[in-house]
Amino acid sequence: MHKIFKILAFVLAIAGIIFTAMLASGNESQIGNILYVAYAVLIIVLASVVIFTLVNTFSNPANLKSTLKGLGAFALLALICYFGFAQGVETPLKEGGTLSAGDSKLLGAGLYLFYALILCAGGSMLFFGIKKMIK
Repeated sequence: MHKIFKILAFVLAIAGIIFTAMLASGNESQIGNILYVAYAVLIIVLASVVIFTLVNTFSNPANLKSTLKGLGAFALLALICYFGFAQGVETPLKEGGTLSAGDSKLLGAGLYLFYALILCAGGSMLFFGIKKMIK
């Protein structure tokens, strides 16, 4: 599998060099082809990251348990923010449309979730920083 990715990376690197040379020579019509190469590289990188992450997660039961705990905590916090804090209010927009109450509630829940995650991250950094200073 590693050999396949190495060959694919080499082929894409050669294609990128060729397209860059064509662009440098004044041939702007190749910009679309360069973007296709960039999209291909992005898709390959994202697919390999997702595949290897899932394989690693499912091959280690302790890691899977830890991952599921984190996802469960995130989902619980999202539900608390949606049902507990967010309020849906129909709002007129500047362009003349209206933001529905459901979309407004979803937007508010996303903001509350963002704020809660910032507080969790800041609190954990503060806690572990103080804990490390005490040791």
